[in-house]
Amino acid sequence: MTTRAETMEFLLDQLGDAPNLRTRRMFGEYALYRDDKVVAFVCDDELFIKPTDEGRAYIEADGLVHEAPAYPGSKLYFRVDGDRWEDREWLAELTRVTADALPAPKPKNPKTPRAPRTPERD
Repeated sequence: MTTRAETMEFLLDQLGDAPNLRTRRMFGEYALYRDDKVVAFVCDDELFIKPTDEGRAYIEADGLVHEAPAYPGSKLYFRVDGDRWEDREWLAELTRVTADALPAPKPKNPKTPRAPRTPERD
């Protein structure tokens, strides 16, 4: 099963005020980026936040920590129940806390130009 476009539209609408937010479709599912850091995955119409100590403390304040794999064979993530998606401020703060706790992405190496192809001579 894959995540429906309507699910992502709703989630992005809920997070609309969060700065530096974007998504990327991957293998029929989505990665959610904040400040160029992957903070969550949306798989099978469910939201999975990357686990951090700060994120755990934020979620535990509400007593809502549920850990589950985002996809078969993955490590455990914080699964955010659909009813929590309704709370825009809570959700935006969770993504902020998570992004702040994650390390900066490694800089990408510049692509090296390829040598031009030359026809082989007989």
